[in-house]
Amino acid sequence: MTTNFREDLKRRLKDPELKKEYDALDGEVKVIQAIIDARKKTNLTQKELSDRSGIDQADISRLENGTTNPTIKLLQKLANGLDMDLELRFVPKTK
Repeated sequence: MTTNFREDLKRRLKDPELKKEYDALDGEVKVIQAIIDARKKTNLTQKELSDRSGIDQADISRLENGTTNPTIKLLQKLANGLDMDLELRFVPKTK
């Protein structure tokens, strides 16, 4: 029988090396999710966001799939295409 994703992940994260690598990706995952959430909130397809931002649709797809990391300049172009302001913050870690 297969377990669901969360159960399998929880089990695998007991490995300290895997947990370390997984935790290191947290910031990237949050940025990717923020991009996807903002696009969906504005009811735009990747193509529509591409037209509005001047960023190639394939590049938006790569960003959302996590195969490339955005620069601040690219994030600003995305924000403009979404008719949003880009806000970066440093916040204290929760323990």
